[in-house]
Formats: sequence, C-alpha cells, structure tokens
Amino acid sequence: MKLIIFGATGTIGKQLVLQALSLGHEVTAFVRADKSKLAELNHENLSVFEGDVFDRKSVTDAIEGHDVVFCVLGAGRKGGVRARGTRNIIDAMEKLGVRRFICQSTLGAGDSRADLNFFWKYIMFGWLLKEAYEDHQLQEEYVKRSGLDWTLVRPGAFTDGPATGNFKHGFDPGDKSIKLKISRADVAMFLLMQLDSDQYLRKTPGLSY
Repeated sequence: MKLIIFGATGTIGKQLVLQALSLGHEVTAFVRADKSKLAELNHENLSVFEGDVFDRKSVTDAIEGHDVVFCVLGAGRKGGVRARGTRNIIDAMEKLGVRRFICQSTLGAGDSRADLNFFWKYIMFGWLLKEAYEDHQLQEEYVKRSGLDWTLVRPGAFTDGPATGNFKHGFDPGDKSIKLKISRADVAMFLLMQLDSDQYLRKTPGLSY
C-alpha cells in the first residue's frame, strides 16, 4: 500500500516508518523541516515530504495519491498541534476521497478515562499534561465527526523495548488488569495491524500490556 505518516520524525513515527517499510509498503514521511532526522532510514520505498501540518495546501498535496493516512503527531512547537493538524488532515482526505485514517490518541481519552489510575487521571492528565490531554480529546472529536473510515488507537504510557506483539487491545473501560504501559515499537505494530483488519473500524481500541 501507499502510506503517508504525519509525525514521522517522532518516537512513534520512526518506529512506524521502519516497520511499514519492512512490510513492503511504500511510505511517505511528512516532516516539518528537518529531513536529517530520517537520514538513517535510507530506503528505496521511502519518500520525504517537507511541509507544515498547519498549512492546508501542504497537507492536501502530500496526501494525494496515497491509500492510507497515519497520524502520530506529537505535542509539537505550538499548542493544539494534534487537534489542529488532524482537522487539516481530515479535510484534505475528504476533499481527495482518501478513506482510511489510522490515528494515535491516548489511553484516558473519552470513555477510556476509566482505565486510568489516580496518578494518571489527576496528576498527569489533570495537571502536568492537561494541555496535551485536552488536545487529544479535541482531536478525537474531529475524527469521530468525520465521514472517514477511521480507527483511533489509545495506547498507554510509552516505554522503550522491542515489538513483542504480546499486548492487550480493545479491553473494556475500567479493566484493572492492564499495566498502562506499552512500548513504542508495539504501538507501531498495532497501528500497522489495522491495515489488514476491520475489527476496529470506527472504534477506539485501548492498547496496553
């Protein structure tokens, strides 16, 4: 497939690019400015598109001709980058008729707030990461209101480590057996698994060990 990844230079994005290439996909990495962050990923099936996710024309030009769009945007240099960038991605996809959208959100968004413990619910997302949490909430609203074939993946806190495939997903809100942690490599693996399955079409699976 022809995939485009927004947020390709982030910690999840790099894993996603690497794994997608290893599976034989043609990958376009959308980057804001610094191509050098992907210099070590020299690959015949990798293209780099320099643009700004806040620039609608840039986003539209980048998405044209692709089969699937991945969004793994980080907090970025400006507030609200996830929500604002995602809205531009959605608008471009709807304009171009590109349907499949796989977007990384966070465990704790929406009804998965019931999965969080006191620390994550009130200290991290209630105080330290409040702005980032609200950004994800708005991002999810934009995705759910779209007419796209979307999947919103809600991973726990990121850890280092290899892709294991040994994780829980799609668990019920309030599941106390989960560890609220997941490796970046396993997040990328699960995101790519959505290419071959409609199990979570227009759904919001949680992801955790």
